[in-house]
Amino acid sequence: MNSTTNYKLLTTNYSRAQRGVTTMLVVAFMGIFLLILGTITSYTFEQAKYGRALYGREQALAIAEAGLEYYRWFLAHNPNDLTNGTGGPGPYTYSVSDPEGGELGSASLSVTSNSACGIIQSIDITSQGTSNLNPVFKRTLFGRYMRQSVAAYSYLLNSNVWAGPDRNITGPYHSNGGIRMDGTNNSDVSSAVSTWLCDGNYNCSPTQSNAPGVLGSGSGSALWKYPIGSVDFSGMATSLTNLKTYAQGGGGMYYASSTGSVNSRGYHLIFKSNGTVDIYRVTSTNSVPSYNSQTGWNLTEYSIIKTQTLLGNYTVPSSCRLIFLEDRVWVEGVVKDKVTLVAATPGDTATTPDIYLLNNITYVAQGGTSGFTAIAEGNILISLNAPTTMEIHGVFSAHSGRYGRNFYTNSSSYPSNKRVGSSWSSYVLRNQLTTVGTVVSNYRTGTAWSDGSSTVSGFQSRVDAYDQLQATDPPPFTPAASTDYSYVLWREQ
Repeated sequence: MNSTTNYKLLTTNYSRAQRGVTTMLVVAFMGIFLLILGTITSYTFEQAKYGRALYGREQALAIAEAGLEYYRWFLAHNPNDLTNGTGGPGPYTYSVSDPEGGELGSASLSVTSNSACGIIQSIDITSQGTSNLNPVFKRTLFGRYMRQSVAAYSYLLNSNVWAGPDRNITGPYHSNGGIRMDGTNNSDVSSAVSTWLCDGNYNCSPTQSNAPGVLGSGSGSALWKYPIGSVDFSGMATSLTNLKTYAQGGGGMYYASSTGSVNSRGYHLIFKSNGTVDIYRVTSTNSVPSYNSQTGWNLTEYSIIKTQTLLGNYTVPSSCRLIFLEDRVWVEGVVKDKVTLVAATPGDTATTPDIYLLNNITYVAQGGTSGFTAIAEGNILISLNAPTTMEIHGVFSAHSGRYGRNFYTNSSSYPSNKRVGSSWSSYVLRNQLTTVGTVVSNYRTGTAWSDGSSTVSGFQSRVDAYDQLQATDPPPFTPAASTDYSYVLWREQ
């Protein structure tokens, strides 16, 4: 065999080998391509499946929200009907229609009430939404339906007010009058007026006859708002006659006026951490002179307990944690549950009892299970003999009166009949007041009195913070700040 023949054989074998390698490469690349194509296709299908699931979940959420809105509409037309008009137990089904035809899905509604003394305080609605597009994925929403409570505010006032530079305010602060804000605030400070007369009584020098609704040297001016809608104090006021009826007939605690008893001056309540309360009849008091900006000097303020008689230790009823007393009341202690205290005489327009905050008022638990509301027909005042470092938790409402601490002095600059005397001189000036909750006052508040350069009576330092947990779940019959019902709590479960 010659060299030419050998060359042809080698060339033929090489070509065949090359074609074999090419075929193998083509097959390999085809396999890789098909694998990638399969992966992409699978990913595309999974993404489409995920997209449909996501769309179904979002649609289920919208359907659940539609269920809540439906029942809000239903309650607006059928107040206090918790059965969806059926008269029977739930859950109740609400079908959600597609505006373009057909049905999107349905909401399953469970409705319960929170009651005290047999009276509904709020309504809890749970709505589980299911989309017909993908019934597997359900979404559940919870809403609490009630009138917004005054507990949503740190301060709610019905007159002009001055917050001094020592004030540190956490939570919404609102007045229907003008506000001089020299303190610090981390939330809205709002006034219902566009202008007002700010004079030396409110730290304005010179007097500003057209001062803006909110002014001052405070650092939180970015959160100042005016004018905004006013809060109707007359509409806010809880019917004291109804509260008396609930306490008497709804299983609460009721105490008539003590004035018929010999040497009676009112009642003293000390709350205990075990859910009970010691109730004393105050039999005698010490008199001291005091001053406030609403009524001027009172040379015989009988606000200091001298002697008292224990009436007993009582458990606050769990079904009706309402204590109604037709007399003035001194209060202090540790509150375990959610309790409301009222001092009022609905049948006697000539008498408006006050509530005196005698000592610290704290809670057993800080997680929202404890709460305290004090409603006075007259004033809510901090006693002269309060502790130098005082902490009070609760909602303190003086709708027709004022909240604060009167001016006391033992300075020789004042005549002797306006001085508290040596026995009480050390109580004139106190150190710090911490308030956690809400203050509601018809008239100007004040827990510190200044001579222009320093505090001469009251608390030298004051810290105010509202209790957000009480805003959505306040003690029974806590006054409302609005006549409109709405969802004050909304969350996904």
